[in-house]
Amino acid sequence: MLIQPVVLSGGSGTRLWPLSREKYPKQLLSLIGADSLLQATVRRVEGIAGAELAPPMIVCNEEYRFVIAEQLRLMGKPGSIVLEPVGRNTAPALTLAALAANKNGLDPVLLVMPSDHVITDVAAFQGTVRQGAELAAEGAIVTFGITADAPETGYGYIQSGAAYPTKSQPAGAARQIARFVEKPDLATAREYLAAGSYLWNSGLFMMRASIWLSAMRICRPDILQACQSAWERGSIDGEFIRVDKTEFAKCPGDSIDYAVMERLAVSGGKATDAARSLPPGVVLPLTAGWSDVGAWDALWQVLPKDSAGNVSQGDVMLQDCQDTLALSEGRLVACIGVSNLVVVETADAILVAHKNKTQDVKKIVDSLKKQGRAEGSIHRKVFRPWGWYDSIDSGERFQVKRIVVKPGGTLSLQMHHHRAEHWIVVRGTAKVTRGEETLLLSENQSTFIPLGTTHRLENPGRVPLEMIEVQSGSYLGEDDIVRFEYLYGR
Repeated sequence: MLIQPVVLSGGSGTRLWPLSREKYPKQLLSLIGADSLLQATVRRVEGIAGAELAPPMIVCNEEYRFVIAEQLRLMGKPGSIVLEPVGRNTAPALTLAALAANKNGLDPVLLVMPSDHVITDVAAFQGTVRQGAELAAEGAIVTFGITADAPETGYGYIQSGAAYPTKSQPAGAARQIARFVEKPDLATAREYLAAGSYLWNSGLFMMRASIWLSAMRICRPDILQACQSAWERGSIDGEFIRVDKTEFAKCPGDSIDYAVMERLAVSGGKATDAARSLPPGVVLPLTAGWSDVGAWDALWQVLPKDSAGNVSQGDVMLQDCQDTLALSEGRLVACIGVSNLVVVETADAILVAHKNKTQDVKKIVDSLKKQGRAEGSIHRKVFRPWGWYDSIDSGERFQVKRIVVKPGGTLSLQMHHHRAEHWIVVRGTAKVTRGEETLLLSENQSTFIPLGTTHRLENPGRVPLEMIEVQSGSYLGEDDIVRFEYLYGR
């Protein structure tokens, strides 16, 4: 059986601000262990018994493409990356993945996973996925419901119905989907927990590619048609699969649940009118230490704690604290005599919140965006295909950046109208194009790029090139760049 892992990587994770931001969201961060959440998602499917795994397929915003490609490369897991030119929610994203997976007529079983979830019991996860693969291979659309252990109000729920016996699993755990329900209030959530038939909606799915396309043809032919048009007019650019932007922009937005899954529900043990012409919808209970890490309190719950219930990462000192999460990216964070707090330090922002109020972090992000503040969407450290830069200081008419260029990395051939630049090599070797000149600079050497001069920076060496750039001029915005050549496309 061929299983195609499909990782949906479209969320912005604003409730984990200031670590997670729109331009570098939580799935790209290493919040738990050395792997990013996306890398951990790809890695947890390795070794599913009795299954052949296709290389991973990631569906993501094209803005994240180089970071994701680099993270897959570091894992030794090259795969395909389907680029969404605009966000249209999960149903179109999965439809693009199904078209891509089915392009050679293989019709694999798709294992659809959000890129930003945590699962601590990988063996249990794989065992349940193996059951789901058998059901999907026989034609069902399978979702996984998390066994509820608390009256959570932050999750949607799936009510499980009658048993769903099959040839491969005549007495298995699979159940028909009775109904989907939205996030409940606390009293209703307690009723769901007591009933025992309600599971948290995980956002995990399995089905054959052809089955999903068939369901979309019945439920949302408008989305399917738009995705097919965008796919047919698309192109392949290395590991990137690009769909046509104009055609995809016409696609309506909808979620997997609303577009298809809710229509599969069986009410009172009988298929609804909407479900009769559709593939069977099945829910499998999953008990595997799952969390969607939707906010800081959820991250605190899954991370290792000290004897007082504290979680600390980075340069952190705690004195007489309880049940507190304290994270530092650089500066020393010291907490004394506090409990149930979240303290997160980054280069350009510090968050202090009560652990019961972490859902409101999104309101801070919304306010930052309304004020036009960069902290709401972008980090001070900005990743590029060639490496990264960090704006370490700025003032009137000057800005200082730390720049790191990967071996073989090349910046665009460019020019600025309003600023000059001084470059100092700290480590490695820089190849500099300055007008008609070409220079090789090594450690402790520098050069000057006059205003209006065409220039380019390259790393011809085998180690990262680290530089300090001092900009000076009347205007220092990133939009004061005239690009003549750029290897990576924009």
